Amino acid sequence: QVQLVESGGGLVQPGGSLRLSCAASGSGFRVNGMGWYRQAPGNERALVATITSAGTTNYADSVKGRFTISRDNPKNTVYLQMNSLKPEDTAVYYCNADGLQYSDYWRPFDSWGQGTQVTVSS
Repeated sequence: QVQLVESGGGLVQPGGSLRLSCAASGSGFRVNGMGWYRQAPGNERALVATITSAGTTNYADSVKGRFTISRDNPKNTVYLQMNSLKPEDTAVYYCNADGLQYSDYWRPFDSWGQGTQVTVSS
C-alpha cells in the first residue's frame, strides 16, 4: 500500500503564501500522476492542480496564476506553492497519487493523503 503524508497547511492572511508538501512512501511502487484537491465545508472535493511524471501540469481556473504545482520524482514528492491566497481558498487540501505497485505482479494504485487544513483569514 502506498501512503501519502501531507504537510505545510496552516493559517495565513489574505494575500499571503503557503507551500504544501506530500511524500509518497511504501515498497515497490512507481508513481505516475500526482495532484492536489481541496474540499471546503459543504462542498464536494475539487481538483486544484495535477502534474504528470513528465511534468505536464493542469490547474483549476480559480488558481491559475497564483498556485504552482511541482514534483521531485526521485523523492516521490509533490509540492503546491500557493501565493496571493484568498479567503475562498480556505479548505482541507488532499494529496493524490496514482501509479503501479508490485506485489506478485504490477497492479495499479490510487492513494489519498489524510488532508491538511488551509485557512485564509485576517
